[in-house]
Amino acid sequence: MDPINVTAAAEQFTCNAYLVDGEVTTLVDAGAMPGVVDEIREHVDGLDRVVLTHQHGDHVEQLDAVVEAFDAELFAYDDHPHRTHEIADGDAVQIGDESHEVVHTPGHADDHVSFVGETAIFSGDVVVYNDGAFDDGSFGRTDHATGDRERLIESLRTILDRLPDSVTGLYAGHGDPFEADGGESVRDVIERALERAERREPKYPEE
Repeated sequence: MDPINVTAAAEQFTCNAYLVDGEVTTLVDAGAMPGVVDEIREHVDGLDRVVLTHQHGDHVEQLDAVVEAFDAELFAYDDHPHRTHEIADGDAVQIGDESHEVVHTPGHADDHVSFVGETAIFSGDVVVYNDGAFDDGSFGRTDHATGDRERLIESLRTILDRLPDSVTGLYAGHGDPFEADGGESVRDVIERALERAERREPKYPEE
């Protein structure tokens, strides 16, 4: 699997929106970058579906444009005018050539889900590799209306319980992707994020 971050060149705040080509060409989150439709067309002729980790603005601002441009299906945990498929914890969703388990992972957002496959996890904002607060394992913000540190901690534990050892790629909503190369594993990164979250200290000084 070789996900392409189609919002990498954004000049405004956005999430990472990952395009995965294959049997079911899929976009994981739509982001907030104007022109993302054109960027997708640089890589693929069509888009079968969009799957959402959650519906914060930086993940869905360009969703209408993407869905309408490609007549794509929309898989989402919470309701949305464009939703064609409601997803729930334990469901299977194909992304590219790989089936992924839907894992409900609240704490950053009530509707947050992660997509766990055999080789890759799309973790949205619940766990990231680096984000300016921590390197090599960080966790999503919980200092807003839908945030809850205790629920996020439980979500990280759930991911670890349901993460196959074969997963080598972590593709998060912010920061850099992590791809294991024989050193640390994806599990190591998530365990470090959990350890930091369990300290229950403010992630940022302004929290």
